[in-house]
Amino acid sequence: TTVFEDSANMYQDVLSGNSVAAFEDYPVMAYAIEDQGLALKLATEKEAGSSYGFAVAKDTNPELLAMFNAGLANLKSDGTYQAIQEKYLGASADTSLDVPAQNGKTYIIATDTTFAPFEFQDANGNYVGIDMDLISAIAKDQGFGIEIRPLGFNAALQALEAKQVDAVIAGMSITDERKQTFDFSEPYFESGVVMAVAADSDIDSYEDLEGLTVAVKTGTEGATFAESIKDEYGFTLSTFDDSANMYQDVIAGNSVAAFEDYPVMAYAIEGQGIALKLATEKEAGGSYGIAVAKDTNVELLNMINTGLANLQSNGTYEEILNDYLGSDAEASNTSFFGLIQENWKTLLQGLGRTILITFASIVIALALGIFIGLFSVSPNKALNWIATIYVDIMRGVPLIVLAFFVYFSVPQLMGIRMSSTVAGIITLSLNAAAYLAEIFRGGIKAVDVGQMEAGRSLGLTYQTTMNKIILPQAIRIMIPSFINQFVITLKDTSILSIIGLVELTQTGKIIIARTYASGNMWLIIGLMYIIVITILTKISKNLEGRLKNG
Repeated sequence: TTVFEDSANMYQDVLSGNSVAAFEDYPVMAYAIEDQGLALKLATEKEAGSSYGFAVAKDTNPELLAMFNAGLANLKSDGTYQAIQEKYLGASADTSLDVPAQNGKTYIIATDTTFAPFEFQDANGNYVGIDMDLISAIAKDQGFGIEIRPLGFNAALQALEAKQVDAVIAGMSITDERKQTFDFSEPYFESGVVMAVAADSDIDSYEDLEGLTVAVKTGTEGATFAESIKDEYGFTLSTFDDSANMYQDVIAGNSVAAFEDYPVMAYAIEGQGIALKLATEKEAGGSYGIAVAKDTNVELLNMINTGLANLQSNGTYEEILNDYLGSDAEASNTSFFGLIQENWKTLLQGLGRTILITFASIVIALALGIFIGLFSVSPNKALNWIATIYVDIMRGVPLIVLAFFVYFSVPQLMGIRMSSTVAGIITLSLNAAAYLAEIFRGGIKAVDVGQMEAGRSLGLTYQTTMNKIILPQAIRIMIPSFINQFVITLKDTSILSIIGLVELTQTGKIIIARTYASGNMWLIIGLMYIIVITILTKISKNLEGRLKNG
């Protein structure tokens, strides 16, 4: 060990080769490498550390110490604390939910995104809730790392079946049917089902539902219960993928009631002020558990059970429940401008991700589409057939099916894991390439065939004639269609929310899950799409005009 008085000289000692490594507090080292560009790299996971605090002289200044503590609590609650950390440590500061491994491996945990108060995204963009705090505390207690994948309930279960993730925590009821596919932890929450109706509704019993429509959320205990009694009481079901839209369906009058797990419904009505009321007493419910794939990850399941038992015995479990089910739950500002003020950073991140994925997909699709397009106009019949088969398949398969195949089936068949971002880019690229190939073929065919014949009669090769004569003219014709395909691909990114990709549309869903302000939020999302697409349309017209004049 060589000891230095300051970090700068310590780093330089490693850079010069006198020492081979340096040990440092994580935030200090991260700031030096990521923000200041120091030519070092992290070689190990972060070890469990201690806590920093303000200090005053012993038994003096209690007033100052109380103000320190009160001020710190205020900064944490209003988001200033998060902003300060991100300013110096970047968006990857350790205020995120992911927990680094202390003495074990890191596991990928999938969750829902629209099931407050169990899992949802707060105004600062962090995934919070009973489930999120619970799995984070269990991981810290047992010393393993976690990486959270917010996929949505259905996608999370499929990802676990495909072994894309190691476990799922998503307010999931333990049922005999699910036990056939998954292994569950010990129960961590006892739930129950309630029926809610519009605030001005006269419905107060199941008998009043005869001949009417009731809303449920897929995969929930409420949906299972409603399914079990619908024939007895003569009502039909309308199924939704998230709670917010289910509630709005009742408020709009399309459905007369909604069945939901009690804590979720209570949080929406009491914590967020949604215009519903409870119409029935809570039915006896089942238990929530954390799931892993059947007969796999026994070690992880044992650590989850041990950690859960520890949290229940030391009081941490009760504290987590009280944070979200107590009377101090903070309601969001759900006005149009209030939503923008609270969520503008998150919305811009979603828009940025949408644009980035669109650009990456279009670049790849353009390269692939050019090849397929050239195949389709080639004199070689075999290449023609390849192009035709590719275009027919990609245009014939719905984008959502292609997304599921790429994200769930391909990794399963190949024994690999794939992020939702990579899967999304591959999906859009394969789909857009088929349409770009047709645009490319159409542009080439639009050029007078006599031009190819003239080039060949002058002794030019097919390739030279294509490159020097045909393509320059075809590109002018194709530009508007290229921009149009870019716009279509940008809008198609919204479909990728089904595999958990948090682009602009999914960002809106996540915010709605917390605020239940679907009307204003979808207006904001729609306006953001319109602004971006309008800009792209103007660019297209400008390029088209320049090419015509040129």
